[in-house]
Amino acid sequence: MREEVLPGGNTTGAVLIDGVVHKRASRWTTTVHAVLRHLEDAGFDAAPRALGFDDQGREMLSYLPGETIGGREPWPDWATNDAMLVQVGRWLRRVHDLTAGFTPPPDECWFVGRTMGPGLVVGHQDASPYNAVVDGDRLVGFCDWDTAGPSARDWDLAFSALTWVPLASPRDGSALTDDDLCERARRLRLLLDAYGYEGDRGGFAAAVPQRARRQAGVIRHLADAGDAAATALLPIAALLERSATDVEAFPASFWTR
Repeated sequence: MREEVLPGGNTTGAVLIDGVVHKRASRWTTTVHAVLRHLEDAGFDAAPRALGFDDQGREMLSYLPGETIGGREPWPDWATNDAMLVQVGRWLRRVHDLTAGFTPPPDECWFVGRTMGPGLVVGHQDASPYNAVVDGDRLVGFCDWDTAGPSARDWDLAFSALTWVPLASPRDGSALTDDDLCERARRLRLLLDAYGYEGDRGGFAAAVPQRARRQAGVIRHLADAGDAAATALLPIAALLERSATDVEAFPASFWTR
């Protein structure tokens, strides 16, 4: 059978065989598959279907047809399109609502190392442009569920805000202008409104830098342990740390305007 290497896959890689995605499995894969089956049973079609394991022990997933960013630079226009940002907010809300009642299997295991508990949802944890699958102007869904796990709603939403709004700092190190801040505040409002965010938007300000630093810490921890993929992501860890500091300097009015 012919294996077609799929773009992206910084951590595990993926190949397509006869329309089915095959990826290296991890200790938490069976738990993630339970989440995907839970979403499928609820009629949610904007996530891959869990199809078990192949004879090499790789996980098998249904293929979400559409366009991805892959390794392209610059990113396609849809990555900064308002209509796509709205769809991302709605997608996150639907996933969070559906997984609020998820009961994990007895051998529950997650990349994030937590366990499900009251008030938690299952967050994708990396619902970013580079994991989005898009068909024209429509968000098909998100792939790469490897790091999904128990989460507060704000925690998962904060990472998508970092990457989609974006609240992350410019990669070239340049400072944001007042116009940049106004535009980012507008797009943050779009995302939160689409999500139907019911929390304190001023309080959401604390979640974003915390989430950025946590993500950077995970990358650095894995890199220190010799993980090659994490080592390649060290520049992203540095960007997230700088972003956390920059976000903390935003005026209070940024979050409520």
